[in-house]
Amino acid sequence: MSIRIDKDEIDSENECTGFEVLKPRVVKLTSRTEVDVRRTLPHKQLRMIGAWCFVDHYGPTTQVTGMTIGAHPHMGLQTVTWLFDGRIMHNDSLGTHQEINPAQLNLMTAGRGIAHSEQSLEAEATMHGVQLWIALPDKSRNIAPLFEHFSQLPTSSKDGVNTKVFVGQYQDLNSPAKIFSDLVGVEIKSYSEKVNLDLNPGFEYGVLNVGPEFEVNGHKVGFGDLVYIPLGQTNSQVSSQENIHLLLLGGRPFGEKILMWWNFIGRTHEEIVAARQLWNSHDQSIPDFDDQIKQRIPAPDLPNLRLNPR
Repeated sequence: MSIRIDKDEIDSENECTGFEVLKPRVVKLTSRTEVDVRRTLPHKQLRMIGAWCFVDHYGPTTQVTGMTIGAHPHMGLQTVTWLFDGRIMHNDSLGTHQEINPAQLNLMTAGRGIAHSEQSLEAEATMHGVQLWIALPDKSRNIAPLFEHFSQLPTSSKDGVNTKVFVGQYQDLNSPAKIFSDLVGVEIKSYSEKVNLDLNPGFEYGVLNVGPEFEVNGHKVGFGDLVYIPLGQTNSQVSSQENIHLLLLGGRPFGEKILMWWNFIGRTHEEIVAARQLWNSHDQSIPDFDDQIKQRIPAPDLPNLRLNPR
């Protein structure tokens, strides 16, 4: 996804010290016609959860062809595309052409630079999904780009609770996806009124509600809300009078300051300037590629201020 990070998000700090429910900010993206996107990370109160640094949630919508995102770059991060409903075609500068369906993982490791495009495909279902970013640690952020697709992921079904792990380890389930820091990403669906979340006390967590309203340890969490769970917890209880559908995102605190602007994650203002120039000059260190969209999105103008890592 090609995004624009505003000044409040650039200047955000981690201010959450206890359980807190974060309301999403609705952003309008021209690449998603008439599709509302709800952003909970980065948030003015919370910049990251572990290495998770970006959470956009869109749909459900009956406009199943509402996404057309031309070629755009990424650097210094991994992108996670995760669908609940709908279909997307992914193309990238590595020569990848991959259709994504619900419960399948697209993990793109940008490293020193990759470009991709995304286009939703006609389907009978609604379009509903999330776009997530993972910040790469300093030692790994300049590696060669990599693309992975997994149509089958570790899953369990017990006592009416369906669990699918797409990143990291949860309970006895291990995702095969390649990651570079300690973190976890899980989709949980439950047809019972309660779900107990097993937590690593060395991780901080976010619980994203992608279904009916529920409560986490007594905190009401509406559709699209993200509840922050601080370090030191070994479990949390989710309860609802309806079905429960959530994403559990967690990780060890990242421990590094990052600079996130547009689709780049760096450490200095100069790195962001150089990344922008590389893309806008059509430098073939990120090769051009063919797709059905035939559009190349230029990097926008930099703000009239010096960007600082936080």
